[in-house]
Amino acid sequence: MKLDDVDLRILKELQRDASRPASEIAELVNLSTNACWRRIKLLQESGVIKKQVALVDPAMVGKELTVFVELRTAHHGDGWLESFSEGISKIDEVVEFHRLNGNVDYLLKILVSSIEDYDRVYKKIIRTAPLHDVTSYFSMEKIKETTEVPLDKR
Repeated sequence: MKLDDVDLRILKELQRDASRPASEIAELVNLSTNACWRRIKLLQESGVIKKQVALVDPAMVGKELTVFVELRTAHHGDGWLESFSEGISKIDEVVEFHRLNGNVDYLLKILVSSIEDYDRVYKKIIRTAPLHDVTSYFSMEKIKETTEVPLDKR
């Protein structure tokens, strides 16, 4: 789907607060409510808008500790990767899971309530598959966090 400037402005507003009615978004992007609603529907149907969610403050629900975990492995076969990916993806505390290039094979972002809680998750991670190295980094302070995708004009 080719996005025009109006689509990008709609997306920018929805990323800021998707709970606003289409009429409010329409006013902000200088469209009629119906035209705005149709564009939003098309953005949803085409997969540009994947879903709408509530962003929960982790600290408010007891998940005050963020841990970044680097994983290195000697295994890279398809069967191993499929099994490993499935195992890690089943761990609820893992909120991001990336395969990387370079010296680190995988990077996890984990939300937990305490060091003890992380230790429990760590044990789940090392049981999923043989790993060469696991390095954990505990976040001291969150300086910036956003869910907004940058929408520069092309």
